[in-house]
Amino acid sequence: MTVTATTVDEPDRLESGAARPSRIPARLQRLLPALCSALCGVLLYLSFPPRPLWWLALPAFAGFGGLLRGRSWKAGLGLGYLFGAGFLLPLLVWTGVEVGPGPWLALALIEAVFVALVGAGVAAVSRLPGWPVWSAALWTAGEAARARVPFDGFPWGKIAFGQADGVFLPLAAVGGTPVLGFAVVLCGFGLHEAVRLAVRARRGHAVTRGAAVAALLALAAPLVAAVAARPLVSDAAEDGTATVAVIQGNVPRAGLDFNAQRRAVLDHHARETERLAAEVRAGKAARPDLVLWPENSSDIDPFANPDAYAVIDHAAKAIGAPVSVGAVVDRDGKMFNEQILWDPAKGPVDSYDKRQIQPFGEYLPLRPLIHAINDQWTSMVRQDFSRGTEPGVFTMAGARVGLVTCYEAAFDWAVRSEVTDGAQLISVPSNNATFDRSEMTYQQLAMSRVRAVEHSRTVTVPVTSGVSAMIMPDGRITQKTGMFVADSLVQKVPLRSSETPATRLGVAPEIALVLVAAGGLGWAVGAGVRARRAR
Repeated sequence: MTVTATTVDEPDRLESGAARPSRIPARLQRLLPALCSALCGVLLYLSFPPRPLWWLALPAFAGFGGLLRGRSWKAGLGLGYLFGAGFLLPLLVWTGVEVGPGPWLALALIEAVFVALVGAGVAAVSRLPGWPVWSAALWTAGEAARARVPFDGFPWGKIAFGQADGVFLPLAAVGGTPVLGFAVVLCGFGLHEAVRLAVRARRGHAVTRGAAVAALLALAAPLVAAVAARPLVSDAAEDGTATVAVIQGNVPRAGLDFNAQRRAVLDHHARETERLAAEVRAGKAARPDLVLWPENSSDIDPFANPDAYAVIDHAAKAIGAPVSVGAVVDRDGKMFNEQILWDPAKGPVDSYDKRQIQPFGEYLPLRPLIHAINDQWTSMVRQDFSRGTEPGVFTMAGARVGLVTCYEAAFDWAVRSEVTDGAQLISVPSNNATFDRSEMTYQQLAMSRVRAVEHSRTVTVPVTSGVSAMIMPDGRITQKTGMFVADSLVQKVPLRSSETPATRLGVAPEIALVLVAAGGLGWAVGAGVRARRAR
């Protein structure tokens, strides 16, 4: 091994000395990097749920890093876009289940622009010493931007959300989804660099000791850190336990028109609750301390419709426990996606209004423009939902339950705010009936598993049509339902109040990684300017 001093690592496109005639046609040679970049994106998609193939993220990023290393930023922009499209097009196909391919293609291809910008940045920093670190930080910066713009962002597809079954998961408790995702990407880029340097050394080329150490650290440090973080993951009952019931009432039919039978959906959830109450009385099921219904379990406003009020009240009295009911409520001319705390003796006593509402689902940005393009889309969202302003933590039978409604589970701040407001367990009431039997429900379930470890809380997932689940603070699923069946889950779960480093640090790790990315990019730009001046 030859030790030399270096500041900028030049690419070595030709590892084996003299050029050899290629049997691959020149046109195919030009297209090959583009094809490989898209295929690496598909490989990354395959690492996501419902497949437990989390480790595929490593070769996906190793391949992506190899394609970008030493290229111009313009080439990085194009290859990054193809990588993003290969990843996001299949990942988000569920968004077009009921509305057709237009919105799906638009969403995936717009989101891929963020990956393209990351690709340009990675190409720029790829000549720097320790390039895997700068590159992984740039990926985190890209996810941070994608989670905020446009229209309050769309964090779906964060690398962390594909790691619920992986060895890196304990890092969620250290610094949340930014640190978990950074570790995975760093390990992937480090894998490429370690293999590249090993091939160079085998072929007799000089490899600096610093480059070899940096590559091994990039590969090994995330794995070592994940092992070191395991003590942060615990399912001990710090504040005792609570017996929780999750109700999945099912819907009359899947798709957007399930709302046409809103009363039937409410009746389904009331009936399943009453069935559970009968089992409790017969000694066949444990008596729950609290009961959790999903989002949209009552799309009929119980405050404006006495019949809906009576159905919910009867179910709460039958089970004899407080119930969190997902309802659509019209208040002062504004519509809210609301969770209502329903006491069996007092009726509705508290509420939480969803704060992170879904663009194009719960409100329509750019409504006049979209109406001009396709008036059918505007008819699907006739009235925009209004946003809540306060965290939602219900006190239910002495337990503090934090409410994170469906789409909100994808946003770091929305989950953390419930924990810092005192939640001892988290409920993620959701309605996935719109998306039929697509992968969406499994992707969202994985998010909840990551959130359980991130904040060391039990997470319950009541869903109208499945998959509903009980998730322990260590990310394990202990019970789950099937899809499009009426069912209930009852379990004694631990209550916890301690805060993980991720909870305490909040957005700080993400900011730190964005600053690292900016530093690497600044160094690369400065090195490029100096090189041009020297010519």
